[in-house]
Amino acid sequence: MFRAVVHCASRHHELKLSPPTEAAEIRALLLDVEGTTTPIDFVFKTLFPFASDRAEDFLRRHSQNAEINGLIDQLQESWSTHQSNGAPQRNEETAGGRIASAAAYVRWLAARDSKLTPLKILQGRIWEEGFRNGELRGEVYRDVAPAFARWAAQGRSIAIFSSGSVLAQRLLFAHSTAGDLTSFLHGYFDTTTGPKREAESYRKIAESICVPPRAVLFVSDVGEELDAALAAGMKTGHSLRPGIPELAEKRHPEIRSFDDI
Repeated sequence: MFRAVVHCASRHHELKLSPPTEAAEIRALLLDVEGTTTPIDFVFKTLFPFASDRAEDFLRRHSQNAEINGLIDQLQESWSTHQSNGAPQRNEETAGGRIASAAAYVRWLAARDSKLTPLKILQGRIWEEGFRNGELRGEVYRDVAPAFARWAAQGRSIAIFSSGSVLAQRLLFAHSTAGDLTSFLHGYFDTTTGPKREAESYRKIAESICVPPRAVLFVSDVGEELDAALAAGMKTGHSLRPGIPELAEKRHPEIRSFDDI
């Protein structure tokens, strides 16, 4: 996997920062992507269709690639569980049929915003081609780049936790509408770390970036993810970008702009 490696011994956290809120000192920012750094429409109206439209061609061109075939095998493990929900039929009679039916399943999963890890990895591989040949640029909100620079100047670590693959995260921020932002990022985490709605995933991330959970602020537009981070001991902020509904219980501090942090 294209995972960032963070060595605790090489990082320094003896910081004396003024806390951005009334909470305890924040030494690291952990950010969701969709609805937090990046508009939801970019994900659903640009990235997902791009991968779905090119899935079959991509699979055919890479039919001899061991990694891609392995991803198809992993997808097949979940295929049978979705048959009763209307998933396309599998066709293993020919190599061409296998690829065509796999591509149809990928499109079916993507249309339902599935978080299956092999799907996310495959989408990331397809997006990689698009980013590298200039067809795609990663859209970020206007306050993202200034906030990254500000937090870095304050000595704070910045990491990403998204259901999109680590590769997809790297590509989005390397080829963003605000330029290459990867120099600001100290870690990338996806569902191979663990589900985003389970507290243990956030404990693992805190350990990996060498910051205690109580000194990490996790920002996301999804209440259940924030609940999990809070249960792990992190501070939380509910991203209320345009079009994102408020939580009924208002159980997490609201952040409408990174200027608030």
